[in-house]
Amino acid sequence: MKILLATGNAHKLKEIMELINIEGLELLGLDTFDNVPDVEETGLTFEENAIIKAREYARFSGMWTLADDSGIEADALNGEPGVYSARYAGVHGADDANNEKLLREMADKDDRRGRFLCVLALSSPDGETVDTVSGAVEGVIDHQCTGRNGFGYDPLFIPLGHELSFGQLDPFIKQRISHRAAACQLASEKWGDFFARPDA
Repeated sequence: MKILLATGNAHKLKEIMELINIEGLELLGLDTFDNVPDVEETGLTFEENAIIKAREYARFSGMWTLADDSGIEADALNGEPGVYSARYAGVHGADDANNEKLLREMADKDDRRGRFLCVLALSSPDGETVDTVSGAVEGVIDHQCTGRNGFGYDPLFIPLGHELSFGQLDPFIKQRISHRAAACQLASEKWGDFFARPDA
């Protein structure tokens, strides 16, 4: 079955394709289409934004569509960056600038607790039917960026039970314990039979 994965982020596309590894499932990125519209993420939660993206790109493409919305929360910042994680410093997807801003905001904070959250939404081609799953991983926000693995805030986040950041950990370890791994596992369990269908 072919399903559109509503992302232009090549790292995220690769990661989700590896995590939802179901025979017969083919995930296509937004780069499959021309003149892809920008969908404004106006939701106040990760779930709302995932639903918005899944529904709008499903209507655009006429395909079953899977959308991800994810980010990092810092307890000392009342949950920021939260839904603004990807554009925290003002430009969407500017990883270095986002990390630098989070470090500045956390500079005088003793409470370094935080978490990564991920919501996956699956929409029917007409956008009328939407379902969601979610995953999370708890940890702490480091005082500096370390490592070159992963993307986004990975170099700043140390998951509980580990001494290395996601930027330093072996990618195979991250794939077992990350917020996206948890959400993709639930997606595989909940929608696996549907994903394995020979056609839409």
